[in-house]
Amino acid sequence: MTAPVRLPRAVIFDMDGLMLDTEPLALRAWSEAAAALGMSFDERVGLRLIGRTFSDCRALIAEHHGERYAVDRLMEAWHDAYDAVVAREGVAIKPGVVELLDWLDDQRIPAAVATSTRRQRAQAKLAQAGLLARFCAVIGGDDVARGKPEPDIFLLAAERLGLPTPWCLVLEDSMAGFRGARRANMPVIVVPDLVHPVADLDEVAPSVMPSLHEVRAHLASLPS
Repeated sequence: MTAPVRLPRAVIFDMDGLMLDTEPLALRAWSEAAAALGMSFDERVGLRLIGRTFSDCRALIAEHHGERYAVDRLMEAWHDAYDAVVAREGVAIKPGVVELLDWLDDQRIPAAVATSTRRQRAQAKLAQAGLLARFCAVIGGDDVARGKPEPDIFLLAAERLGLPTPWCLVLEDSMAGFRGARRANMPVIVVPDLVHPVADLDEVAPSVMPSLHEVRAHLASLPS
């Protein structure tokens, strides 16, 4: 199931890369943390971390760099490096976020967040961006046993919204999120950030829109 053909009863947003322009900052923080520790870091693996939980990131880094790589030291240093980048540069809100949330409010369509970021940290980031109050629920990667691309976080979001999964539209920027939403039997639209989505051969190609402005226009065109 890709883009909806009827107006959804709720919308579930990813956070980093979809609403907040944080993915370039996070990618740079991996490299800066590694450099501060005198370690190498392959930026290609950094792109694979997009949309994944912290524990999944650890496993992917260890798999890529090998058993002797000091992955735990890097993971501990990453948060400080990321916070330093954000303190220097701030975090921009992606185009169309506020307009889409305003339109959903007008339509009385509730919105929730399902992010791989830990919930407490996600709530702090959303509050800093002035967006936290716009959502009726925030589900973080630490709220579920399995992160994206498994469906757990989307199933929990639908449960918190009190709706069947096919009635909830998911907005994502990553293929991990796209796959998770499809496994949860939810319609999904991908708004790419750093990595353009490429579907596996056994999957339906994702519905891709260039920004949340186009998502709002698409939803406004749908029958209720």
